[in-house]
Amino acid sequence: MSNAVQSLGQHVQSEMNKVIFGMEEAIEQLVVALVAGGHVLIQGVPGLGKTLMAKNFARVIGGQFKRIQCTSDLMPSDITGIHIYRSGKDEFELIPGPVFADVLLVDEINRTGPKTQSALLETMEERRVTIDRTSYELPENFLVIASQNPADFEGTYPLPESQLDRFLLQIRLGYPGTEHEIEVLKTYDQPGGGHARKVELTPLADDLLAEARHAWTGQG
Repeated sequence: MSNAVQSLGQHVQSEMNKVIFGMEEAIEQLVVALVAGGHVLIQGVPGLGKTLMAKNFARVIGGQFKRIQCTSDLMPSDITGIHIYRSGKDEFELIPGPVFADVLLVDEINRTGPKTQSALLETMEERRVTIDRTSYELPENFLVIASQNPADFEGTYPLPESQLDRFLLQIRLGYPGTEHEIEVLKTYDQPGGGHARKVELTPLADDLLAEARHAWTGQG
């Protein structure tokens, strides 16, 4: 593994360890997906820190974070955005959806129906979104981190093969060990938990990700 990839991985692990405990392997896989230009599907029961991990991962890589909370009544336009007619300007204006982000957390993706899930197919494959026959490019580092509840949870829809194919990696999260659980309780013993605790995180150097990707592709 090249020095650039190692440096990126070490930096992300070091910064993420300030807020996330016992998830080193999951963070390493997020780094792999970021460098390789893929997306990640995380499976685990609620309350394991998936949202906290995704939010702070975006902070470390210096990207904009947005979240979609999937529900059974979520519509495709809630993800992609819509055009609204402005009479004063006599033109349509784009109201962008949460998909316009560097790191997009699709929380509980299997709680929304296949029609809405399909709104993510183009964005994940081509890093662009088409709204009313107009295509918009997404950020170069666009990364989807989707979480799903176990299949035996009530109100879930199995992901079709076309959706699963868009994910480079699948991460299975379990409950933390006793040592890490005690650390979590000591650190996040206030309302809001990890989302209320303010921790300074150092973002990646501007050119480190590009260097890591160049080194990664050169290894093939």
